[in-house]
Amino acid sequence: MPSLNKKPHILFLFSDTGGGHRSATEAIIEALELEYGDTFSCEMVDIFKDYAPRPLNRMPDWYPYMVKAPQLWGASFHITDGRPQARAITGTIWPVAARTARRIIRNHPSDLVVTVHPLAVSWILKALGKNRPPFITVVTDMVTTHALWFDKRSDAILVPTDIARQKAIQYGMPPEVVKVVGQPVARKYCIPGGDKSALREKLGWPKDKFIVLAVGGGEGMGPLGQTARAIAESGLDVALVVVAGRNERLKASLEKHHWQIPALIYGFTKEMPDFMRAADVLVTKAGPGTIAEAFNAHLPIILFAKLPGQEDGNVTYSVEVGAGVWAPTPQRVVSALRRWVNAPAERDKVVAACQHAARPDSSLEIAHTIGEKLGLPLPEAETTGN
Repeated sequence: MPSLNKKPHILFLFSDTGGGHRSATEAIIEALELEYGDTFSCEMVDIFKDYAPRPLNRMPDWYPYMVKAPQLWGASFHITDGRPQARAITGTIWPVAARTARRIIRNHPSDLVVTVHPLAVSWILKALGKNRPPFITVVTDMVTTHALWFDKRSDAILVPTDIARQKAIQYGMPPEVVKVVGQPVARKYCIPGGDKSALREKLGWPKDKFIVLAVGGGEGMGPLGQTARAIAESGLDVALVVVAGRNERLKASLEKHHWQIPALIYGFTKEMPDFMRAADVLVTKAGPGTIAEAFNAHLPIILFAKLPGQEDGNVTYSVEVGAGVWAPTPQRVVSALRRWVNAPAERDKVVAACQHAARPDSSLEIAHTIGEKLGLPLPEAETTGN
């Protein structure tokens, strides 16, 4: 428990190995600030970039290239998953990881630690020792959760789905510390949709077209270009919005293309919340953050790519809850689009499924768990009973 004379300090451990860890951390901090104002302080530490020894400190830079070998990535995920494998990995690497973990703790004293990365769980807990601050694990893989996420010493393990909770319990985690809270996303993705026509006018999009939003994540990954061209050549009466992210080569190629339908090409943008609320369907890879954001926007999803291993379950989950379809080729994407364009009632059912799957208060739930562990004053609405 922090001293009464100072604000409690929260340490967030993450890494830019994939966009989801940073965005989840920022969403949680945003929720904490909304709920508890300036009653705490916090900092974010990238466990690889800031502290890993060379060359591992380049891991965030390597990640976009590593995932371009998806089958190898998937094989490594499955080979290392499981409690015996996790114990072997953490035990074998501990002599190397110990120095880094202890430096992090020494340089960033805190009253509570939150990790949103599986490689910042067991080694950090071991380095902290017995007389440690509360430790919270926020699992950012939606369904297919690697065993490295789970350590019995965590004071709270917050997971996105019931399936992830069951897996944690199967791995021996105490059921009372594993709580389903959903996927943490920024508040801007959780506000009501508003008037779609007004949003389109603001964005400069066609008002009278069925709009397909095609996204490949922050790095513009997956067969985004081929899929966009297939949609344009399908003969469907749609408009296309393509977000190439930081993939400048893809953006330049798409901008040079002679489109047969109305098409708008964007690079990295901060307007994705409005894009999702203004579109009629999302075509994307199976990243957990993007799926959660689409659920909150009540936006039907066509998934065209996945990272084998950790994103396999995201596809299965989206399909099983009725919020999306799996279409791993441009032809199947077009086929799914054709159904939804020609049968609006079928698409409306998917919209309803997205609404049912949405958890717009996920970040706030996580913030409340952190607040409870620190003894922060409850939000005013809760203390007054409003």
